[in-house]
Amino acid sequence: MIDPRLIRENIDAVAAMLAKRNQQGSVDLETLKKLDEERRSCIARCDELREKRNRLSKEVGGRKSRGEDAADLMKEVSSIGGEIKALDEKAESLNREFTDQLLSIPNLLDETVPQGNDEQDNVVVRTWGEKPKFTFTPKPHYDLGVDMGILDFERGVKIAGTRFYIYRGLAARMERAIINLMLDLHTREHGYTEIFGPFIVNDDSMIGTGQFPKFRDEYYRIDRDGLSLIPTAEVTLTNLYRDEIIAKEDLPVYITMQSACFRREAGAAGRDTRGLIRVHQFQKVELVKFVEPETSRDELEKLVANAEEVLKRLNLHYRVSLLCSGDTSASSSKTYDIEVWMPGLDRYVEISSCSNFLDYQARRARIRYRKGQGEKPELLHTLNGSGLAAGRTLAAVMENYQTSDGGIEIPEALKKYMED
Repeated sequence: MIDPRLIRENIDAVAAMLAKRNQQGSVDLETLKKLDEERRSCIARCDELREKRNRLSKEVGGRKSRGEDAADLMKEVSSIGGEIKALDEKAESLNREFTDQLLSIPNLLDETVPQGNDEQDNVVVRTWGEKPKFTFTPKPHYDLGVDMGILDFERGVKIAGTRFYIYRGLAARMERAIINLMLDLHTREHGYTEIFGPFIVNDDSMIGTGQFPKFRDEYYRIDRDGLSLIPTAEVTLTNLYRDEIIAKEDLPVYITMQSACFRREAGAAGRDTRGLIRVHQFQKVELVKFVEPETSRDELEKLVANAEEVLKRLNLHYRVSLLCSGDTSASSSKTYDIEVWMPGLDRYVEISSCSNFLDYQARRARIRYRKGQGEKPELLHTLNGSGLAAGRTLAAVMENYQTSDGGIEIPEALKKYMED
């Protein structure tokens, strides 16, 4: 969440951010400011009363030690105690209400983020490689996979419902090879430590990375246990350090994790109703960084480069776009999307999203670092990105490496992972 001091010290900056995100009016900032003032007033009054109670209590002790009557002071002390209790309860209630509303405010945008409404206003910053040329009309991956007998959508629907699928034979092996390629690249060459953690998390974890409370209904819930299926391993990885203080000498921390991801909202836009692009369950390799604040902007560029390298190894044409203000997620300050060319679909498809969250997640999850012994802990910055989405990478390989006889050529980078 944003720094609460902004509400009382620079509310105009928050209003300007909401306007740039096209969310003006989504939060009643004046009411929030008044709520903060009332909350802080209650806390200040409680502190005054505690000080008075302590002073009177000492006076009661002095009177008793001198054999004097202290009944009047004891009555006043008792009355003050009741007032403190009532104010404490009111302050706690106001604090909960203030925090709940503060959690719904999106992150401040980086000054380099362009103004815009949606994906049409995103800015392409670079491209790599060339679109493949075919002597035949390339098939979309879903037709190619069904024709080859390696993708089975009908049985996926039978087992779990729409937007589920089955890999068979080559498709299953190839996605496993893609995941191994990504993990080896990121751990051996990019300096990430591999983690394997839960795919199911508690509410504090979802709050820590920004999914809750605002987007609570968009995720798969296990209400009986108060748990949720992760939409991305970002949740698991970022919360590894929730409520912890990291030593400066241990920064930066780079970690990566392969996981299944579960998205209830997938396909809500009404596009990509076929195939592997928008599904409810998919695999992904996630990259997460914990860094010192002054380095996070450079670390974002490195993160994007790490994700791009996977596509370069697979020789897949792609472009990198800087998201505009209206397309940047609520938690992010700045985001780049990497979009791979899909010849069967005849368009680019997002395959990675890399973001700098500044201290937005760190404040929610209370992740701090200490610059030196005896120094006060400070909030660090978090970043994450897909390195990459495995199912979409599989689909891209299938479409770009398809052959005229209806088969698929195995990319050179995957061959060592698929040797019999």
